[in-house]
Amino acid sequence: MKFQPDRSSAPTITGFGPGWFSVDADRYTTSLVLSSSGTREVWNCQRFEDLTSEHFALLARFDAEVVLFGSGLRNRFVPPAWLRPLIERRIGLETMDTAAAFRTYNILAGEGRTVVAALLLESPPASAA
Repeated sequence: MKFQPDRSSAPTITGFGPGWFSVDADRYTTSLVLSSSGTREVWNCQRFEDLTSEHFALLARFDAEVVLFGSGLRNRFVPPAWLRPLIERRIGLETMDTAAAFRTYNILAGEGRTVVAALLLESPPASAA
């Protein structure tokens, strides 16, 4: 039996830390929409509270099997009505914290799945001095 190394043409999340993450060789410090087909778009939101239905309507224009919503530092859900554009296009949505979305995106994209990750990058809370 011959083994072949995994090869994927999809962008890969290669690292992350408080307030940043890397996709291949590029470092980001803002929220981002990343697709396994190669699209990278700044997602104009810095906090979960900044999100609106328009943020999710934007995601429906992608031809994806599933959208991974990285909801920030913890797992939070948006109002179901905001998901109508995705439901109408029969695109699934999975919600998880952003660190879990990084890992899940890499697995699905590496399998050749058509996936979009909407990654909310929140700044960690300032520590008390």
